[in-house]
Amino acid sequence: MRATALLSRHALLLASGLLLSCQLLAAEAGWRQVRIPGATPDAAPTVVALYYPTQAAPRTTAMGPFTVRAAIQAPPDEKFKGLILLSHGLAGTELGHNSLAEALARAGYLVAALRHPGDNWQDGSLLKQGGAAYFGERPRQASRVIDALLQDPQWKDRIARDDQGPRIGAVGHSAGGYTVLALAGAQADLSRIATHCASERAADPIFCGVGRDGGTAATPPAPTAPSASLLPSLRDPRVRAVVAMAPAGVPFTAASLAQVRVPTRIYEAEQDRFLVPRFHAEWIARNMPAAELRRIPNAWHFAFMDTPSMPIQTPDGDIAADPPGFDRQALLARLGREVPAFFDETLPKSPAP
Repeated sequence: MRATALLSRHALLLASGLLLSCQLLAAEAGWRQVRIPGATPDAAPTVVALYYPTQAAPRTTAMGPFTVRAAIQAPPDEKFKGLILLSHGLAGTELGHNSLAEALARAGYLVAALRHPGDNWQDGSLLKQGGAAYFGERPRQASRVIDALLQDPQWKDRIARDDQGPRIGAVGHSAGGYTVLALAGAQADLSRIATHCASERAADPIFCGVGRDGGTAATPPAPTAPSASLLPSLRDPRVRAVVAMAPAGVPFTAASLAQVRVPTRIYEAEQDRFLVPRFHAEWIARNMPAAELRRIPNAWHFAFMDTPSMPIQTPDGDIAADPPGFDRQALLARLGREVPAFFDETLPKSPAP
């Protein structure tokens, strides 16, 4: 009996030591900014905010209207669970989803939140080049960020790999939702936008009217030639799971959505007026048999963004505004649990490209 008691005591002490070690190794979020060269020598670089696991203590830092709660320039941990590409919405910022990026970093992921060149709060030139440029270049920008990080000696060996290659996921909001779904293999046909807005402009007025008469963006005109309206596939086979929050869905063809095989979760804002769900998030979910749709009750379009410290006006009002009774902080905390868990579950099991 005494020997059994001693063995039990040693086992308990060992378990306690292991638990303490795990607690000591629990990661915080680190942060730093990098610039990735453009596709051509005269192209503007892509600004990327990197969030990553670190053992350094975080601090709160105001960056414009958003707040970063991370250890700035801290040394990264030796290994990451994977790389998550984060794509913001129309005229957005790489800092608009800090809380989600930080949660992913604390969960062990390297997060690359890019500021889309030509489609950010400082520069709206990309959409002015037309629909083919806008819907084509955004996914290409994301793929170039992945290229750069997988070639960077500081980061590439830290990203977990398996027999299928590096573990890479993507998460995006609004136009960023479009972007990550295009990386997963969904294909845009610009003629769908013209057809949709000819019949549903009154029901989907912001998508169909943003940018007209001096707004921030324009609904892209669809080419008349069918061969010009269907964009080439922009699928990036390295992206093995995606999360799309209030995504723009009208441009996607049903046939291409049906062919997407990577694990996909779609978050719908029930009261979304910017991208009315039945035309966008629900269109995607209806045509993607493998997609999981999660509806957020009483949420507006910008519920998935951190609340800015100052008003930021859009065609749908202030980004900081919420419907009466809606708790944005509760949603952001929920996303901070659910999205890392989704990638934990899906990236190791995702199919070979």
